[in-house]
Amino acid sequence: MPETTPKGLTGLAFGGDYNPEQWPENVWHEDVRLMREAGVTMVSVGIFSWALLEPARGTHDFGWLDRLLDLLHENGIRADLGTPTVAPPAWFYREHPEALPVAADGTRYEFGSRGAICHSNSDYRAAAASITTALATRYADHPALALWHVHNEYGVPVSACYCASCAAHFRCWLARTYGTVDAVNEAWGTAFWGQRYADFEQINPPRVTPTVGNPAQALDYKRFADETMRENFVAERDILHRLAPGIPVTTNFMTALSQCDSVDYWAWGREVDLVTNDHYLITDGRRTHVNLAMAADLTRSVAGGAPWLLLEHSTSGVNWQPRNPAKSPGQMARNSLAHMARGSEGAMFFQWRQSRRGAEKFHSAMLPHAGTDSRVWREVAELGASIESLTSVKGSRTVADAAVLWDWHSWWAQTLDWRPSEDHDPRERADAFYEALYDRHLTVDFAHPEADLSAYPLVVVPALYLMTEAAGNNLREYVGQGGTLVVSYFSGIVDEHDAVHEGAYPGALRDVLGLTVEEFSPLLKDDRVRITGPDGSELTGDVWTEFVVPRGAETVWTYADGLTAGHPAVTRHRLGEGSAWYVSTRLGGQGLDALIGWASDDARIAPRADLPRDVEVVRRSGESGTFLFAINHTSSDAKVPLDAAGTELLTGERATGRLVLPAGAVRVVRLND
Repeated sequence: MPETTPKGLTGLAFGGDYNPEQWPENVWHEDVRLMREAGVTMVSVGIFSWALLEPARGTHDFGWLDRLLDLLHENGIRADLGTPTVAPPAWFYREHPEALPVAADGTRYEFGSRGAICHSNSDYRAAAASITTALATRYADHPALALWHVHNEYGVPVSACYCASCAAHFRCWLARTYGTVDAVNEAWGTAFWGQRYADFEQINPPRVTPTVGNPAQALDYKRFADETMRENFVAERDILHRLAPGIPVTTNFMTALSQCDSVDYWAWGREVDLVTNDHYLITDGRRTHVNLAMAADLTRSVAGGAPWLLLEHSTSGVNWQPRNPAKSPGQMARNSLAHMARGSEGAMFFQWRQSRRGAEKFHSAMLPHAGTDSRVWREVAELGASIESLTSVKGSRTVADAAVLWDWHSWWAQTLDWRPSEDHDPRERADAFYEALYDRHLTVDFAHPEADLSAYPLVVVPALYLMTEAAGNNLREYVGQGGTLVVSYFSGIVDEHDAVHEGAYPGALRDVLGLTVEEFSPLLKDDRVRITGPDGSELTGDVWTEFVVPRGAETVWTYADGLTAGHPAVTRHRLGEGSAWYVSTRLGGQGLDALIGWASDDARIAPRADLPRDVEVVRRSGESGTFLFAINHTSSDAKVPLDAAGTELLTGERATGRLVLPAGAVRVVRLND
């Protein structure tokens, strides 16, 4: 079995992307001295260095990288060594301009950025294999090498190419997936609008058409593009496994739904030796710490619950959003330790030294333009000491209370053209339901709809438009055996080919929910509906309503106005030993809190009324003990009840009874057994 932890890294990972090629070599020694001062244990190197490592085809210059890795090793700093295949050199594109990707409208992108790659191009694949082989041959036994870092952020900025090479590759993918062109016609429903194909050669990528194209074809092309990128990762990974056994291989994910929508991370998580993730706060007015927690939970889930590694985040502001505010004092440490609470084995940043040139010169770094006499640097050094004090956390696993079902294929299908309402956003529903669970202080695992759910008393389905028959059967079995299920509207509608399940909506979920939906009735922009409970209490919905007909389910809340007035809005179906809740409108925060509260009562999950809003309490547990992370995102001091005494690892103080948690602070208690 491949190794799953960075080789030679005895503690937790702390450091960042190091790009010494941007600086004179006499700066390197100063960098490494400061790294040691800050407590850096690992840096990522070589990720964008192809043009330096291979300045002309077949001509390699490894001298500078030799000296860098030797310097790191001499100073006890491990290296996460990149294969630089995200940024082919200018000479490569001059020789192979067809390796530049083509957009759906036929525009071919130009060299001058990053990630401008047609992943089907055979010349790119050969060149990527060549540089990867050269690196592995030279550095497999280098004592600084801890981890291989393939490519960079697959799927960003380009995932799909629509060139002739991709068209040929797509036809091969279809033949391998379906076997015959008749099977493709059946899956895509090509009888509609006369789109039937007589042979594979007639099929092209879903390029720009006069009106909406075939949605099943577009969905399959998203799958094809994702698998094509993954083929290239696997090719590099296998070279590294063969030539450098014992060194784990990863690539940095971007699991946050706010940052990448073109990669099926369930599939990718099975291919890497260690799941790593990049996460950046989206400063759009939301509670950014909730998005952070959600991304960390999703990353851990992609890792199958195992520890993972935060490979990039920012010390302060970034530079690629419309407005890029600095992080407040203490926020960098709070963000870093929140990721660790949810499973990360450390905290890495982009990047070590802030760039003077290029597109990201205003992106924050561990060593800012202001140098060591700066708040950012002082906080970096303090964080390094804190992470060192948490070494005993390594290897433990985060303990979850509930699960949220998520599937990237469903998201892809949901966001295709011509759906009942453009106001229904599956990401928004996932964010909203997660926030409702977060505000009840529940730690969440994400799960694939066909996964084993028996460990969770509560499972939430915020948006699963696409659901296979197997997934529907899985949920029916889950509820029948005692689980509590919560499902939001427009879920279970189509199968894996974007074909509506036979019979009434919601197809795959009819039996478990005990109802049918005769018709969708989306609302016009800014319209609202009132829904009322049996006690006269009232909630508000928007965006969506449905004509729900109970078929065994009981009506809990009813539409009080609008076209669906008098019809059920929220239902509950008792099935076997469990119950399934359904909400057929978009509820806001108050309504979702009520719904999750009712479902939590069914699931026998005790409320945490003793914790203030925006105070996180998350547990990690393993052979080294049980660790309680308490994180205060508020401006007021808080107290967190402890169910056992222990030692607070950041201060060394004994903790018992109620843990004092200062405003903006983090405390980590190793509980006594």
